[in-house]
Amino acid sequence: MADVWRWTSVAAASYACLGTFGAAWAHNAEVDEAPQINEVIITARPLDDRSLLAPAQQLSGAALTQRQGSTLGETLDNLPGIANSSFGPNVGRPVIRGMEGDRVRILQNSGANLDVSGLSSDHAVPIDPLTTERIEVLRGPAALLYSGGAMGGVVNLIDNRIARERAFDAQGGVMGKAEVRAGGAANERSTGAMVEAGNDQVALHVDAFDRSTQNLRVPKDMNCDGVPNGRSVCNSASNSQGGAVGGTLLFDRGYLGLSASEYRSTYGTVAEPTVSIGMLRRHQVMEGLLRDVGAFENLKFQLGHTNYTHTEYEGAVAGTRFDNQGNDFRLEGRQQALRLSNGMQLDGTVGMQHESNNLQAEGAEKFVGPSRTQSAALFTYQALKTSWGQLSAGARIESVSVALREDFGGNVAQTQKFNPLSVGFGVMRNLREGESQNGWQITSNLSANQRAPKDYELFAHGPHVATAAYEVGNANLGLEKAIQLDVGGEWQQGGHKFGVTAFSSHFANYISQQPTGGYVLANGNPGTSTDLPVYNFEGVRARFYGIESTAKVRMVGGQDAALSPNAAHGTMDLELRADVVHAQDLTHNSPLPRIAPMRLGADAVWSRNAWGARLGFMHAAAQNRVPDNGASAGVTTAANTLWNAALNYHTHSGPTHWLLFAKLDNITNKLAYSSTSVLTQTMGNNAPPLAGRSLKLGAQVSF
Repeated sequence: MADVWRWTSVAAASYACLGTFGAAWAHNAEVDEAPQINEVIITARPLDDRSLLAPAQQLSGAALTQRQGSTLGETLDNLPGIANSSFGPNVGRPVIRGMEGDRVRILQNSGANLDVSGLSSDHAVPIDPLTTERIEVLRGPAALLYSGGAMGGVVNLIDNRIARERAFDAQGGVMGKAEVRAGGAANERSTGAMVEAGNDQVALHVDAFDRSTQNLRVPKDMNCDGVPNGRSVCNSASNSQGGAVGGTLLFDRGYLGLSASEYRSTYGTVAEPTVSIGMLRRHQVMEGLLRDVGAFENLKFQLGHTNYTHTEYEGAVAGTRFDNQGNDFRLEGRQQALRLSNGMQLDGTVGMQHESNNLQAEGAEKFVGPSRTQSAALFTYQALKTSWGQLSAGARIESVSVALREDFGGNVAQTQKFNPLSVGFGVMRNLREGESQNGWQITSNLSANQRAPKDYELFAHGPHVATAAYEVGNANLGLEKAIQLDVGGEWQQGGHKFGVTAFSSHFANYISQQPTGGYVLANGNPGTSTDLPVYNFEGVRARFYGIESTAKVRMVGGQDAALSPNAAHGTMDLELRADVVHAQDLTHNSPLPRIAPMRLGADAVWSRNAWGARLGFMHAAAQNRVPDNGASAGVTTAANTLWNAALNYHTHSGPTHWLLFAKLDNITNKLAYSSTSVLTQTMGNNAPPLAGRSLKLGAQVSF
């Protein structure tokens, strides 16, 4: 944290330089405050004259506050189509439509998040949801603005460390937010605070958080290296801190800002009783936007630099260390809207992106050699809005080189080059009536995606303790290729809503780990079936398909969707959700591993005046579709139903707003396991189940 505060002086000194460039932009302007969204949005694509990109799913405001978990995966878990690839309570990435790892691109403010969370299941994403203001999930042609290989989707975490709109007038002002949480199954203690100050020309931002947890409580007796550990998961405690400073110069025609952030975390790895990971990420960003530039409504650039390192400790002794340093640059231009005949309007954006990173691993358990990955991309997204709906198209062409910088694991130093090309098309048919927006809206997306193999898929060679496997890369892998189609519709009538989407993804070359049938010792020498099974990375034909559905039924409070919750009895909605995904390895005629089962959920949601309450359940069916091919034989998980409740109270005194909330999870203390966690397969009877019954309390104040 000391480094974060030292960056404050660096940011302040940088304003002298920013002012030199900013003088050319300076103009007086009226204050333009961006609206705040305080709900969960699950939609296809609303018809909006100025909206170019609409997220498929979005969390913000009170909805995000109440769903926040200790990891990104936990925060998004149980949204339709999204599961959590949990490695215990401290590590979790989102799994979208059955796809995980590098098929789900995680961004921060639309910029690259250069970490090594995709490399291993026990590597955390170094972004804390506590300091995030909004989370968006993009799919379809819009996702090609950020990645061609994100077959599952793009998850973008947005904060306000660089201000993009004026929040204050010429007289200036201060606003902020603070939050505390306590309780939960891991006895969490967390605090976070944010302060912003400035006027109509300058904005300053400071935020910080601190989170600590103890061993996770579960509804089962556990052991720690053979020793009884009560009903707690061994080595699952954590301690995380972070913060950021940022500053922006605001002008009539745009803005120019800097931010610097730091994230530190120490957490147990669950799979090994005496091993912990110490993580440090430092990230600096410069971002700017200039409006009204020739044929462009605006031009926006972003330049980021990341220093990431984590060390795996055996007790107090430092072991394997991973270092990842990288830069990313992004330039995009929003085109001036072109109005055509018959009320049609063409809108879009074009841009370029460049990323580079150097990965270095040192230690006895490193399974990847030193590598350098560089990529350059050109992209575009175009939307043609008509009286009946919208047509959209996206394209992205990339040049990717992945270099093994020295001989490793039987591979000589080499560079593999790839040229992925991804295209996507979408159509939205609006059948809604007038201003009421009642009726149907139909959406369909078709895309052809290509992804270049990652360094570990090409050059891995060594024991990977987190997955209990000896992994061997394949330097001859080609592009991963998929054809994806989804068709969906959303119906609305007053306070009632219903949406359903069916999707299918066919892979001609799905890069997966396949068992060889052999076993080795940790040092690579031949072993027996009690030692590490050998897995090779291999391209196979694969197919994913499934359905996602949501519904809301207004039970009490009238059918007007805009009805105030201050009515005599408030409002009562019944919210329903369901999803299912089927994933098959067609080459080996085997189910793909770690796929969420069919899930059904329902919540009764009540609100009246300052009060809100929720009571509901999430039912997960048994997952019996698991691989059954020797070393990679999967583990089935039983069906379970988890009941949850929440209560919140919102009040204000002048400009100060208070939000008090309580969450009661797994009310019946049900024993349940995650089918998307690798631990369920690798740890046998000592695999950590999902958290037991817990109560978490929190308070948030904003001014």
